[in-house]
Amino acid sequence: MLAFSPVHDAAAAAGSVVGWLAGLLTPLAGGVATAAAIVLFTIAVRLLISPLTVAQVRAERRRAALAPQLRQLQQRYADDPATLQSEMFALYRRAGASPVAGCLPALLQAPFFLVMYRLFGTGDGAGGLLDARLAGVPLGWHLGDGLTPPVLLVFGVLLAALAGLATVLSRRAAASAAVPADQPGAALLARVLPLLPYGTVLLALVVPLAAVLYLVTTTAWTVAEHVLLRRPRPVPVGAIDER
Repeated sequence: MLAFSPVHDAAAAAGSVVGWLAGLLTPLAGGVATAAAIVLFTIAVRLLISPLTVAQVRAERRRAALAPQLRQLQQRYADDPATLQSEMFALYRRAGASPVAGCLPALLQAPFFLVMYRLFGTGDGAGGLLDARLAGVPLGWHLGDGLTPPVLLVFGVLLAALAGLATVLSRRAAASAAVPADQPGAALLARVLPLLPYGTVLLALVVPLAAVLYLVTTTAWTVAEHVLLRRPRPVPVGAIDER
């Protein structure tokens, strides 16, 4: 799979770091050192890109604060699309809120997640990491590789945790999608967005155990970010000036 690509080199470097962490953790964690190293490495990656998430949340809050004024502009210039676009960009410029600012952090996160999937989902660059075990189950095994009690137990616990975390994200997505109900496509978003978090559960059914550990860890981190960074905030009276 494009073994010559930069993604392969990045995955190999990530695999070396995970192997180094596993070596450090072996005296304390024993046979689960590699699994623990995967969890710690995933947390480290999420910490590394957390400033991007903070920037994304700030951009979302700025756009949300401008929503009433945007609706006024849409009503005022409904028959003049060119003027509407000009006024909208002027409003964003005055507020210091770019309409694409929230997308850039998400795009910048993509390479990190691609490397993580390449390492744990395909084993490319993982070296012997996927030969390590968790509760007797090789980290390179899939759910269908020998449906023995240990395999069912380990995958069952992780899948249950992932499903619970996805439910939390689904409910928060449903609440967020219900806000702009008057916007075009809001009804479709309200139906689709709550279903997206469950995609991680479906993915976990077909990837190796190491990738399932990664999915559980990164999803738990996402839930924590939602709770801490996306808490509802009261809007002070008069904070948004009508223009």
